[in-house]
Amino acid sequence: MGRTVTFSFRSGQYKGAKATETFTFEKLGLDESLDDNALEKELDEIFHAWVWGKLNISYSIVTVKEKDEL
Repeated sequence: MGRTVTFSFRSGQYKGAKATETFTFEKLGLDESLDDNALEKELDEIFHAWVWGKLNISYSIVTVKEKDEL
């Protein structure tokens, strides 16, 4: 089966916002021979993408600049 990694998150703020999923390195396209620093960086990027996909949220940031009064 090879080496695996489990991603998990939980939100105390939003009820039901939690997920756990286990992947093989092969499924994630990770080379098992990566050094610890490179592996940590790769896993961090994959994890963030996984969380965003699980939360399935959209957002916007709107700023308004007031017009100068005459």
